[in-house]
Amino acid sequence: MNPLEHLRLSWRSIRGHKLRSALTTLGIVIGIAAVIAFVTLGASLQAGIIGDISPDDQRNLYGWAADPDAEGGPLAGAQPVVSQDDLAELERFDEVAAAYGYATIQTQAVSDGDERVAQGDGLIASGPSYVREESLAEGRQFEMGEREAVLNPAAAEQFESNVTVGDELTIVALGGQQLSVEVVGITDTAEGLSPFEGFEAAPRIYVPTDPYYVEGAASAGLAGGDGETDDPGQSADDDPSDDVRYLAVVIEAQSATESDVDAARDRSIAYLESDDADANEFVDDEDLEVTLQTSTELLQQLQDVLDLLQNFIVGIAAISLLVGSIGIANIMLVSVTERTREIGIMKAVGAQNRDVLGLFLAEAIVLGVVGAILGTALGLAAGYVGALYVDLPLVYPYEYVALAIAVGIVVGVLSGLYPAWRAARTDPIDALRYE
Repeated sequence: MNPLEHLRLSWRSIRGHKLRSALTTLGIVIGIAAVIAFVTLGASLQAGIIGDISPDDQRNLYGWAADPDAEGGPLAGAQPVVSQDDLAELERFDEVAAAYGYATIQTQAVSDGDERVAQGDGLIASGPSYVREESLAEGRQFEMGEREAVLNPAAAEQFESNVTVGDELTIVALGGQQLSVEVVGITDTAEGLSPFEGFEAAPRIYVPTDPYYVEGAASAGLAGGDGETDDPGQSADDDPSDDVRYLAVVIEAQSATESDVDAARDRSIAYLESDDADANEFVDDEDLEVTLQTSTELLQQLQDVLDLLQNFIVGIAAISLLVGSIGIANIMLVSVTERTREIGIMKAVGAQNRDVLGLFLAEAIVLGVVGAILGTALGLAAGYVGALYVDLPLVYPYEYVALAIAVGIVVGVLSGLYPAWRAARTDPIDALRYE
């Protein structure tokens, strides 16, 4: 009996018991669909996060100083240690293209003159190149030392009349101080620009650290020396920027190549931990460690968590596949018992043991493959709906589609092997007597 004949007879038997066959494959369908759906969502989430890192951001190093035993994500346990002089010295190194501080400034509200809206921690002070030119939908980057700001679309559109380049805004800081800014640019996305702020969409206003963070930090006492003055924003002799310390810094390498990024990292850490740096005063005394990582390295922590969750889900789905394979084996054993007399007739007319074995094995394989195909289709559809709902770029892991078909065949073979062997070993005389 040739393989095509095995398949024809197997399909006829499956069609003769449609409900039983459907319930038998259900475990395979659910297991494979769960694997593909969650792997698809995991791959889409990874693409959505990593895809937000532009080539320019891949050359950025995000740094802070903290106890090496501190647990948590970026900035966990970070202390303000890096001074403006440190950043200026770093910029002189050939390996460093730019170095600037990063800080979030607590606010209460933002006003465009006609309308006032509440806004908490969406004011971000950094260097001009933090807002990359290619991420601007209109306008330009702000300039250090100027009272200028770049808004993202969520911040620009939160007023009844959308804010445009050239508008003046008044920002009310947490202590009630009013800060005036001129809007000079609007970004093309409402998502965060770095791991420090996260990649979720939210209203954000980007301003230069000088004057916005420098004046606020100096008046709040976030300085490393005796830079307290009656008017820290106006003193000519005691410039508050000389003593202000930054909790977080961004250091840009000359390019995104691994060698340039590593060179900028090594040179910067060596300087910040040396006796020449202002930061060393705290790094040495308080046993702090300077950390500089790229976006990809920081996101690897998130990726590790996602991989762990994905493996957990795949493990649960594997249990479902095991249950499905047991279901196929059970139904095949029932089928052998029901068709005992048919087996006896087949052997009586000349069928060999291998023919009977091939017939029942083919039926188990067909059930496994059908379950794999339906499970794959269901998993791809569920992954598509999930990615669409969460607003993620859809990424299909095609290797898992091929693996799903292979798993279906393997499950069918393993589940049908014993029942098929048992059928092939049936004595034809006893089978013909069976009622």
